[in-house]
Amino acid sequence: MDRQESGPRALDDFLGRWQVMREITGRPGPARFEGEAEISPIESGARYAETGILTLAGGQAFRAERVYLWSRRPGGIAVSFDDGRPFHEIGLNGSRPEARHPCGADLYRVAYDFTRWPDWDSRWDVTGPAKDYRIVTRYRRLIV
Repeated sequence: MDRQESGPRALDDFLGRWQVMREITGRPGPARFEGEAEISPIESGARYAETGILTLAGGQAFRAERVYLWSRRPGGIAVSFDDGRPFHEIGLNGSRPEARHPCGADLYRVAYDFTRWPDWDSRWDVTGPAKDYRIVTRYRRLIV
């Protein structure tokens, strides 16, 4: 097992504001997201709220946002959609945890990289009958 020398040990280590830079490649075409995420404490754990600009390959730009709910779990964090449906878990016992999320005939696989903590990355590979793309997101803590 990949043992972690330093990095996040608990949900509280993620609290605060983060710069978010995301590259999407594959079908239906490349896109880029730039924005911020705020991970703030709530009674059940934390609320991840992300806002920014999504720019498509043709140059069209749109405001984009998403919210997830994070809950403490032994050895990690359970991530749910904002309506409470389970999404996946982030393991905190190593510096490169992985998880999966089946969605109908599609499969979402994520690999986190905490080796440069407090900067960290996620890489989602999404495959299915009509999906074939990768999302790489880089997070950098914002000092306020």
